[in-house]
Amino acid sequence: MTGIELIVREYRHWHLTIVTGNTLFLLGSVLFFQVFSSWQTLAVWMFVLGSTLMLVGAMGEVAKSVYERREKAANRR
Repeated sequence: MTGIELIVREYRHWHLTIVTGNTLFLLGSVLFFQVFSSWQTLAVWMFVLGSTLMLVGAMGEVAKSVYERREKAANRR
């Protein structure tokens, strides 16, 4: 088992970063409304951080799928 595979399999809770990312993305997006104009810098950082966490979570899900597909193929042989 490679280091990346170990992370993907043993630390599945890391994939929950997508939930945190979605929340930050949503809150940051709301703060872009004109009524919250004084919060714009925070909104930008929430938007960027949320997007980054969503990407990390999505990459983790893709990696998990790849390893599971390989494992199923190996078990069929």
